[in-house]
Amino acid sequence: MTVPPTLPPQVPSAATTSRSAGARLTRRGLVGAAGAVAAGVALTPVASARAGSRRSVDAHLSDPDPGPGPGTTSRTFPRTRAQAATGEAPVETAFPIGYVGVRWTGTREATGGAIRLTYADGRKGNWKALGEDSCRDSDGGALLIPVDQASGYELRAPYGATDLRSLAVDTTRGPAREVAVPQDSTRVRGVAYLSRAAWGADEKLRFKPDGTENSPQTYHPFQTLTVHHTATSNGDPDPAATVRALYHVHAITNDWGDIGYHFLVDEKGEIYEGRYSGEGATPAHDADGKLVTGFHTGGWNSGNLGIALIGNLVKQGPTPAAREALTNLVRSLVRMHGVDPQAKVTYVSPINGKKREVDEISGHRDWMATECPGEVMYGELAALRKAAASG
Repeated sequence: MTVPPTLPPQVPSAATTSRSAGARLTRRGLVGAAGAVAAGVALTPVASARAGSRRSVDAHLSDPDPGPGPGTTSRTFPRTRAQAATGEAPVETAFPIGYVGVRWTGTREATGGAIRLTYADGRKGNWKALGEDSCRDSDGGALLIPVDQASGYELRAPYGATDLRSLAVDTTRGPAREVAVPQDSTRVRGVAYLSRAAWGADEKLRFKPDGTENSPQTYHPFQTLTVHHTATSNGDPDPAATVRALYHVHAITNDWGDIGYHFLVDEKGEIYEGRYSGEGATPAHDADGKLVTGFHTGGWNSGNLGIALIGNLVKQGPTPAAREALTNLVRSLVRMHGVDPQAKVTYVSPINGKKREVDEISGHRDWMATECPGEVMYGELAALRKAAASG
């Protein structure tokens, strides 16, 4: 899971195309040819208000999406609806809730925290523990909790927690919007992935109400790759909806302007393109092969590629399909950048010169205090490095 970066965004690069396998082509030109995924959620303050107050954070740009162009087809996706709240007061929404994001400060532990759902018929569920595997940063924790179309909820803060905040999100039943999706398979150096359009990314969420981009792209040479897990439920019936929920929380609630990861991988082995990097051929990169800066490892983001596995990998490893997809993606990326996946490297921040000794392929916990990417997945990283070096 991700935590907020400690450094401000950079001045955007003018690059808007990307290079793959030595050829300069637009990404649309590489649709169907050899042509990319990361995890977690952290909520930051959404409003200065007394406990229990609420405000709507529905998408603020509601103009129709552009229709399909050459090489694309039109698909219908639901527009995301969301409502933010603070404190422990009961929350009710005018839409069925698919996820509740919870954020607090004062402790990294979720112990004592609980949630109780309210359903459309007025029935209240039982209190359930928030769980112990939050996205733990220096001053608090965060979770994204899937819920079953609830109409409201109540929260109990974890022991020692302060500044409790929450977000109700619906990514499956909102008003329909049309999205132009590539007709052919999109690939990064032979590895198939779902483009942002194909999982229903609403590109308007990257922009402020005045039309300016909230977090313009910045690019730096690739140095290292970090593996995450989203710490959401395993057996996810609709991982694309979960990706859209993460996107909304990262882009709007965290004010990062976009999803924090470069790629995500679900349990069926589907790979999702993450952070927007321009209209070039290679996702996550600019025309010169530099990496777009994500938001996934605090102050260590620039030149650090983040891949998130969807699910909770504390007590179990990834599914065979997810493991294979992750290995293929990592192998493709390290070959693209010409690095040894089994090497030890000295990461040097291009922003402030700070250094960190890490494995070329590391886990989120190697950068800061967090359980991510989960105990079992962290134990598999050595095997991942070896597998990425073979074949």
